[in-house]
Amino acid sequence: MITVKEVSNKNELKQFVKFPFQIYKNNPYWVPPIIKDEILSFDKEKNPAFKSADAHFLLAYREGKIVGRIAAIINWNEVNDQQLKKMRFGWFDVIDDIEVTKALLSEVEQIGLQNNLTFIEGPVGFSNLDKVGVLTEGFDVLGTMITTYNHAYYKVHLEQLGYRVEKSFQESNFSFSDVHPETFTKANDLIKKRYGLKTLTFKTTKEVMVYADRMFDLFNKAYRKLPTFVAINDIQKAYFKEKYISLINPEYIVFVEDSKQELIAFAIVMPSFSRALQKANGKLWPTGIFHLLKAKKKSKDVIFYLIGIDPEYQNKGVTAVIFSKYYEVFKRKGIQRCIRTPELDDNHAIHKIWKHFNPKIHKRRCTYRKDLT
Repeated sequence: MITVKEVSNKNELKQFVKFPFQIYKNNPYWVPPIIKDEILSFDKEKNPAFKSADAHFLLAYREGKIVGRIAAIINWNEVNDQQLKKMRFGWFDVIDDIEVTKALLSEVEQIGLQNNLTFIEGPVGFSNLDKVGVLTEGFDVLGTMITTYNHAYYKVHLEQLGYRVEKSFQESNFSFSDVHPETFTKANDLIKKRYGLKTLTFKTTKEVMVYADRMFDLFNKAYRKLPTFVAINDIQKAYFKEKYISLINPEYIVFVEDSKQELIAFAIVMPSFSRALQKANGKLWPTGIFHLLKAKKKSKDVIFYLIGIDPEYQNKGVTAVIFSKYYEVFKRKGIQRCIRTPELDDNHAIHKIWKHFNPKIHKRRCTYRKDLT
């Protein structure tokens, strides 16, 4: 018999966070989170997402043993401001038993019905900056710290339970040796001259912080037309600055200003922490922190995390300005491989950005939806 219980104390929350360590033990492609950081992200006093969202963390048990987990999330900004009556689910992990998946999702569905929501979608997080989707292809490819990994049976369970694909994403990578600078260096000079643009680069995290709020404002402006986009508020800006920016090598952040010193584009690239996180195995101490610091400086793989361009400057070649600067940095640091985060299959504009780099799709993932009646 399977029972589902909502997390009610710190020990159960730790068990919720640590459950994936059980089902992915010795899996060479899974990238574990830092346990302490994951627990803090679920702290309702510290994560500003809870100011506009409710979350229920659920554990499934069989004979006293944890066999699955799921988070049921309602983003009230989405529900009230966008009139999108969506029940979210995320942090979904289960053993290969469809009855466990059914029990967990049934609880989430009931929460949705109790709150007069009309459909359920996941896996997603609190916002657009959280991990998204069930992996459907690429199970033999190393994960990243900003994507989820799962076994192949997750997709099977969801489809057997009546869930259908809502959004599909692709992930790709390309070798730095396939980047030919002539495809963008000439355009870089022309675009900068035509629009009076200037690139800003950084040597320290402190220098980046001066521009961070402006970057998040531009992020909201650049992405607001995407389906179900929820803007980042001022409280969340402070949280994300503290949580993420310190992890990024400042040399991997590029901002672009116009002649009025208005920020019109930004790009954030992160060093790959995948191998370092595997070595850390969920703990910063005593050695995990040193693996992460080494990766921050020495990793030869990088992840294109975010690119945002003011709608007024989209389709005007601004990416040539960004890529020219990255080419200089990557060549100097000996970067070998560039990895792209999940991008919607129907976001053709973003796919065109990479067409000259010979990208190879190595993973696909989907979110799944079911109507609530």
